[in-house]
Amino acid sequence: MTDPATGPDLPEPPGPEPTESEVAEPVASDPDGRATSDIDAMAPDDLEALATDTLDRLESVTAERDDYLDRLRRLQADFENYKKRTAREHQMAAERATGRLAEGLLPVLDSCDAALAHGADGVPPIFAALLGVLEKDGLERIDPLDAPFDPAFHEAVMHEHGDGDGDGPIVTEVLRPGYAWKGQIIRAAMVKVRG
Repeated sequence: MTDPATGPDLPEPPGPEPTESEVAEPVASDPDGRATSDIDAMAPDDLEALATDTLDRLESVTAERDDYLDRLRRLQADFENYKKRTAREHQMAAERATGRLAEGLLPVLDSCDAALAHGADGVPPIFAALLGVLEKDGLERIDPLDAPFDPAFHEAVMHEHGDGDGDGPIVTEVLRPGYAWKGQIIRAAMVKVRG
């Protein structure tokens, strides 16, 4: 059939002949008629070189695998340490925030103490409830009447002459109670001491 645009259909010319390297060599067979592989046809020295090369590559891949495994384990350990550290930091931040809240409520507790000292009605249950809630979360009241003076917990603002106990001065009056939050002093007790 003839195409008016291109002219008559002609058969395609044959392509170039394949070279010797492109022609597949026939597979050698052993006497039983089975095909032999390239490895069977290799010289012993060539087989030893191939085995050595294969072992070297295997050792290289094994070393690379071990390196990646070591990196993965370190990364996992770093991530676990990161999770623990951030959990600790969150807990400490929450404790600091509640500690600041408790410290901010100390003037309210002082006002309740003053109201109780003047015999105000209705204050004791409110004071007890507020103090109970704060103590449940970690507030400790420092009220050291008749205890030995300890400068870590007490602030001596008045001194009277006389004998203390054998260990040193003794607290004779608490002018303002002190408070600790989870073992940390947030305000020392203001006291009068003797001795």
